Amino acid sequence: MAQEPPAGRRRSPGFTAVLTLIGLFLLYLAVPSIGPAVRAARADGIPGTFTATRLDCVEHPGHEACTWSGDFRSDDGTVRRAGVALYGADRDYLRTGQRTRAVDVGRPSRVYGPGGSMEWVFTALLLLAGLGLLAFLYVRPLLRLAAARPPAGAPVPGPQPGAEARSR
Repeated sequence: MAQEPPAGRRRSPGFTAVLTLIGLFLLYLAVPSIGPAVRAARADGIPGTFTATRLDCVEHPGHEACTWSGDFRSDDGTVRRAGVALYGADRDYLRTGQRTRAVDVGRPSRVYGPGGSMEWVFTALLLLAGLGLLAFLYVRPLLRLAAARPPAGAPVPGPQPGAEARSR
């Protein structure tokens, strides 16, 4: 007598719920950043001048990360923002009081150089990780469910109307 193969292992509902929350959280972080990240990559925003006022550095084992903060003023003078950071400007990029070209893409605390940024890469990775996690959890079960449903208009298995009268 042939033995049936063991049923596939199922994930615990708690594990699935935790991974679902992680995937949704990654999407929560990524989706609102898509527009500003694309604008920053293209340096698509209000052009102006950034004036460096303060250098903030954080030392990590093996390296140092520095950011210049300062004031942004649009070329036409209509936008003035104080205390913003210039994305990608490290210790040697500027000196206090020095001005450089910048673009305001709408981020609340940051402006960008005229060459744009590679910030979109991180946003894209967050988006792909969130979607990938949710796809891993739900695509196969949804495909199985869709395959198990009869197509629209297909005959429904079971007794047919009038079958009882024909069997007599």
